[in-house]
Parts: sequence; structure tokens; C-alpha cells
Amino acid sequence: MTNDRANNSALASYDAPTPPPATATPESVKAAEIQMPLLRPALNNNNNNSGKLFQEQQQRQHYEDTRCGISFVQGEFIQKFAKRKIYISLYGALGCLFMACSSYASSTFSTMEKRFKIPSKAIGVIAIGNDISQIIVSIWISYYADKHHRPRWIAIGVYLVACFCFINVIPHLLYGPGENALLLTKEYGANSTQSLSESYKKALCTLERDDDDCIEATGSHETKYILFIAQFILGIGNSLFSTLGISYMDDNTQRAKTPIIISFTYFLRMLGPVAGYGLSTITLKYYISPNLTPIINKTDPRWLGAWWSGWIILAVLLIIFGSVIALFPRALPETVASKAASSKKINDLAANEAEDEKASFGDLWKTFKRLLRNKALMCNNIASVFYILGYSAYMTFMPKYIEIQYKQSASAAALLTGSSSLFCSAIGILGAGAFIQTFRPKARSLAFWNVLVGVTTVVAIIGYASLGCPAVDQRISLSRDGSLMTELPCNQNCNCDYITYNPVCAEDGQTFISACHAGCSSFDLGHKSGGLSYTNCSCVASSTPERKFGGSARLGPCPLDCTKYLKIFIAIVCVVKLIGASGRTSNFLVSVRCVSDKDKSMALGAGLSMMSLLAFIPAPILFGYIYDYTCVMWGKTCGGNGNCWLYNASALRSLVNYTAAGFVSIGVCFDVGVWYYVKNVKVFEEEEEHERGVEMETVN
Repeated sequence: MTNDRANNSALASYDAPTPPPATATPESVKAAEIQMPLLRPALNNNNNNSGKLFQEQQQRQHYEDTRCGISFVQGEFIQKFAKRKIYISLYGALGCLFMACSSYASSTFSTMEKRFKIPSKAIGVIAIGNDISQIIVSIWISYYADKHHRPRWIAIGVYLVACFCFINVIPHLLYGPGENALLLTKEYGANSTQSLSESYKKALCTLERDDDDCIEATGSHETKYILFIAQFILGIGNSLFSTLGISYMDDNTQRAKTPIIISFTYFLRMLGPVAGYGLSTITLKYYISPNLTPIINKTDPRWLGAWWSGWIILAVLLIIFGSVIALFPRALPETVASKAASSKKINDLAANEAEDEKASFGDLWKTFKRLLRNKALMCNNIASVFYILGYSAYMTFMPKYIEIQYKQSASAAALLTGSSSLFCSAIGILGAGAFIQTFRPKARSLAFWNVLVGVTTVVAIIGYASLGCPAVDQRISLSRDGSLMTELPCNQNCNCDYITYNPVCAEDGQTFISACHAGCSSFDLGHKSGGLSYTNCSCVASSTPERKFGGSARLGPCPLDCTKYLKIFIAIVCVVKLIGASGRTSNFLVSVRCVSDKDKSMALGAGLSMMSLLAFIPAPILFGYIYDYTCVMWGKTCGGNGNCWLYNASALRSLVNYTAAGFVSIGVCFDVGVWYYVKNVKVFEEEEEHERGVEMETVN
């Protein structure tokens, strides 16, 4: 709408024979002339005084609409960058940073669970904070902000996401690395033989244990509130960026070039997960306090990486890019010029623009009802809801899923998750964009491809359910009710209830939750292998012929080799990413072409609110509950359960994947509805022109 306003202003003013108004400076006139070298007179028959005044007002308005910069940051140099290609590249780069924030959050969730003793279900509740705010503000923002200076509103959204990043660092600033993490360093707790002895004695089998041995979950509740507030702010920023950024880009793009441009911006966004997971891979390799020296390595389940440091880097980058996009004009000059050259009915356009400018609650409600009656749009939105419900199992918890199923470290899981998505997704989305750009399929063909993509995804997800690591499944012993068998005849008098998860590897190759659960009653700091050795373990078979039990165990879990199964899983993920990415461009084209241009931003905002309410909010809670439901070893705190240390990998794999497959299957059914209702939707301009030509011939 703002582009149409600039269009009308240019056509009504640039042939004006009168000088500029008294309020315009010579510099402003010169700048306006530099901005509009391609515009030519459109109306030459308005020579009365009212016409001149109207032309002068339109000229001033057009100058303001196409001027780059803010306050003193203006001039000819900046004006040269008001180009379509520069905006598209910058919008894609910001999308990359947004996705990097999302992927960085998901890859550090498991570390934050361990640090603040937060269960997965609570993490799911925290994650819905941004969706709640999107529901509240998306429709209002997409309707009202669309009628104002969109690039500046987009910049406000970017600044809010930067605030989200800074707020995520606050828990670390308030509570530090935590006592448990400090005790695993040479500088604290482990800097003398006496402190080492006291630390290791707590993990031994003993007939009496003090209740004070329970762990205080310092800052757990406060951290949840802080992270929820951060997510709430993220949702507002994301709403501004997504709804206004896409509509501004589409309004400044020729329809024939939309597929390849959308594919390019999606490709840049695809780099975001790689950047986010790559950043987490780097930060999680450093200990939570980088200036301290840990006595454990990164493969130890108790390792806590410097999860907080990446947020600072992301926040600084967002502020820089957000400040640049704020300098873009209300309407790009080249778009105004191209529209002016092809416009024939100036008065009609001006009348339509005057009608579009009236923002009111009544008009908002009429627009909303129009969208509700759009069957193709509603089917597409409902399909998206069920797709998101299914995909959330992997969007939020994929790094954690790889950690549990294939026993990878947090940093390795993050790296695998990011690298597996980039190459295949890039091929899929760029290939689809090039294909659509070249062959220009009709809306029904695009919708049918989305159905095929959905069916393929369902088959792949069902395959995930049977693809685990047998060594992981066989490591734990479960009772008939599915709970972990921790109390054995050999350790029933050891009082291991409040022993933290400190796995040990027995000499017979079996992993125990702790030295206490292995029945170890002593330890040896001067073990010949150079590491700590727990001895006299009543549950460990002895290597000496004199006694059957009473063997030793070393600190850390026994190694498992799941490489073969991990490679197969990553290969299938890549294929699914490739096929799934190929449907993103087609889905976007169908969703924005089945509504009128004036309803585009509103349709995007309403769709985002709908997906937030019905998918983004319940999905993390649901799958967080599934993860907690399959937990077999909780960390005990003085207030109850803390975070989960050990899962039933087989049960988790089945529940997560079959649930996800069910949701995606329902989404496929609604995609069939989209295919049926888009039969009259025109994706490209030449289709509309051909239809108008046929109508003219029929009339004649």
C-alpha cells in the first residue's frame, strides 16, 4: 500500500511546471531529482491552482517516501544503496541471524537443563513465551505497522531480538557457573588432596548418609522466569520482522522474479542453523567458566560448556544489521519508477490508495472475515499447524535427541545437526526456486508437490523410529514397570538416593550410574593408569581369582560406538531436508497469491498467530513431556526432581517419531484441500494478463 502511495505521488507531481513549495530546500529538490530520474509526466491537463497545490504536496510526499536515512544520517551516498538487491540480501542476512538465535537456543537447552536443574517439560513451557506474544501482537502489528514506515518497524523488531539475546545472559551473570561445575575444576574443590578426598567420599557406598547431601537447585525458578520473559520479547521482534519484512520484499519485487528471490532469502536463512549450531559447537567446547581448568573432558556427561557467551556475539550482530535496515525508505525508488511506467489509470490508483490508507478497527475486522472465508488460505494454515506440530520434535530437541540416541557430546550433536541441514536444504530450496522460475508451474502443480513432500516426510519419520543404537538400548536395565533398576542386592544398603549422576565404567565393561550404585566403598587417587579408580565394588566382578566380586571401576561411562547408526540417521535426515526444502518456495507462493495484495501482511500476521496458538505453543510442551516421561534417572534436588540424566532411548525414539508422523499425516490431508481450492489462483503476472485478455475478447 505504501508503494502504491509513492507511485501515485510520483505520477501526480513530477511533471509539475511550478517550483517546489517554500518549505522545500534546494538540497531537497536536488535530492528528489536524483532519486527519480526515470519518472516522466503522467498528467498534463491540470493547470489550475488546486491542481498545482496537489502536485506540490504529492512531490513532497514522494520525496519523503523514497528518501533513505534517519535524521542526520542521510545524503546522496546512502541513497545509492536504496536498491532491491541490497534489501533482499540484508533481509536474508537478518533471517540468517534470527535462525542462528533459534538453533543456538535449542543446542544449548541440554546444557542449561544440567546447569539450573530444569526438566525438559519446563524448557518446553519457556519456549512458548515467544508464541504467546506473537498471538497477542501479530495481527495488530501486521495491520497497523504495515501502513507506516515498514523498514523502521522491522529494525525495532531486530533490536527486540537483540534484547532477547542479552537477557539470556542474565542467569549466568546472577548465579555464575554453579557449585557443581566449580568443584570439577582444579581451582575450586579439586585443588588439594583433602578436598578431593571429601568430594569422592560422597560418591561412595555408605551405610549412613546425611540428608544435607541433597543438591540445592540455586536460581532454578528465577532462571525460568527470566528465560520466559526473553522468549516473550523474542516473539514481538519476530512478528515485526517476519510479517513486515516479507510483505515489503514482495511489494518491491516483480512477480515473475519472486520464486528465485524467495529461494535466495530462504537459502540465506538456511545458513542460520549452521551458524547457530556452529557457534554452539565452539562455545560449548569451552568450560562454563573459561578462565578455570576443568578436571573432566567434553565427553563427560557432567561437562558444562560456556553456553552464555554465544548470546553476546549474536546480540552485537543483530544491532549492527538492524541499524542498517532502518535506513531504507518507505518505498524503494526503482519500484516506484517501474510501477509508474506500467500504470495507466492514475486516478483509479489514487482512489484505491486513499481507501487503503484508512486504518480502523472496522476495516481490520472486515479484512479478518475476508481471510476466514478464504478456503485455500485456511487449509494451508491448518496444514502448516500440523506440520509444525510434527516438526517441533526435531526443531527444538534435535541436538538433545542425537545426544540421547547416539551418545554424542553437546557440541558434537550441535555440529551434526547444523551440518546435516545446510547442503541438502540449500540444494532443495535453490533447485526448487530455479525450477519454478524457469517452468512457471500453476498453483495446483505447486500444491500437489507439497502433498508429495508431506507423504515422503511421513515415511522417513516412521523410519526414524526403528533407527537407534543397540548398544545404547542395552546399556540400562529396566524393571517390569519401565523404571530403572538402580537398587540391586549388591548395593541395597548403600543409600544412593541423593547421589548425583557420576557414571563409572566397571572393569567388566558395565556402566553404573555412580560409584555408589556400583557398590564401591573406597577409591585410589594413585591408580596406575593415571586416573581415579574406585575399588572394592560389590557389584563389579573381580578380575582376581580369590574373590568373585569386589572389582574396580574408573570415572566416566564406558565408551560406546554408535557411528554406523548415526551416519545412517544423518543420511536420511539430509534426504528429508532436501525434499522438504524444495516445498518451501511453492508453499510461500501459494499462501501469498491466494489473497489480494492489500490483505497480504494481514494474512501473514493472522497465519503466524494461528500457528503460534495451535502449534508453536503446545508442541514444545508436548514433546518436553514425552522426554520427561521416558526419563529413568532424575537428578535429585532438595525440592524434588531436577534435570534428567538418563533416558529410555528406545521408548523415547518410538514416542517422539510416531507422534510426529501422526501430526504430519494430518497436515498432508489438509494439503490435499489446498490443492483442490487453489485451482483459480494465479501465481505469475502473465497468467492474470492472459485471463484479462480472454475476458476482453469475450466481451468484444
